[in-house]
Amino acid sequence: MQKIFRVLFALVGMLLGVGAANLTVTNSWFLESVTLSTELEIGIYIALILIFGLIFFILFPLFLKAVKHLSKIIEGSLENVRLVDVSFGIFGLVIGLLIAMLIGIALMQIPIPWLSGLLTIAIYIVLGYIGFTIPMKKRDDILLAFQGLKKEKETSAVAAETKRGAKKKNCQIPKLLDTSVIIDGRIFDICQTGFVEGPLVIPVFVLNELQLISDSADELKRNRGRRGLDILNKIQTELDIEVQITEEDFDDVNEVDSKLIKLAKSTKGRIMTNDYNLNKVATVQGIEVLNINELANAVKPIVLPGEEMKVLLVKAGKDNGQAVAYLDDGTMIVVENGKRYIGSSTVVIVTSILQTSAGRMIFAKPKR
Repeated sequence: MQKIFRVLFALVGMLLGVGAANLTVTNSWFLESVTLSTELEIGIYIALILIFGLIFFILFPLFLKAVKHLSKIIEGSLENVRLVDVSFGIFGLVIGLLIAMLIGIALMQIPIPWLSGLLTIAIYIVLGYIGFTIPMKKRDDILLAFQGLKKEKETSAVAAETKRGAKKKNCQIPKLLDTSVIIDGRIFDICQTGFVEGPLVIPVFVLNELQLISDSADELKRNRGRRGLDILNKIQTELDIEVQITEEDFDDVNEVDSKLIKLAKSTKGRIMTNDYNLNKVATVQGIEVLNINELANAVKPIVLPGEEMKVLLVKAGKDNGQAVAYLDDGTMIVVENGKRYIGSSTVVIVTSILQTSAGRMIFAKPKR
């Protein structure tokens, strides 16, 4: 194998001899000194090819010895270096050489050839060295940075997946509508805003109760029942929300509220209502309740004790001397010693606020 490489090394020398001969016969100084003939040109080519080939053939053992010695030095220096360090170094070397190449293109525009060449060589050496050494010295920092990015990405992915799972789970929880919330009508507006997602479940016994109310002899009840049926029709036809009619009924139970609670237990759903008593009973039995009145109270403007407001007193209160007024959102205001101001707009001062699941009540007194 060494003999084969020695011959190949001699061929490399012969090729260099061809290059040296070409430079010689084209040199202006040589052409002025010697009259170049074809025979002389051929002789120069043959002589230089043989000389360079012979020199390289003779020097091959020294070259091979130097290569082996250099490889031992490199092997010894890299003996305690991990593969990851070498990989970082090679990667940095490639980046450094690429940057040096781009800078070298700009340096080639310098009109002085030798200066541009020296600067280009210096740039290659400096950036190559920097590119090889810095990644090896900063290996831990680079790995920590990559691990931090990977961990952050995984955390974001887990959080997004959890959020999607929670949203999907929340969307799959059935919301059971009772008669009161259907007749009330605000459920349509809430669903229209997108704050409530389906499926909305209307039990058949709730529909039966609505039908009974619609057929009532009492005009007020009849109008309320028909309003509830109209609201259901609007939800089904005008809103992009899933509505289910369940035929499940409980013949052993007579009251609609009790049936609704049993259905919520069996389906693991939530009851939507504005019935105060149903809200309390369902909560005691561990059923989640979405109370429309509580939602309305939560979005009402906050009134603090000591604030002044101008209200129209419309009627007398339960206790002597009391008068009652209402805000635009329907909140009741009880004004102490305000009976004499009934029928007029009066400035009052808020004294206290009573918050219940049935609504909010404000107590005030006339401003003196």
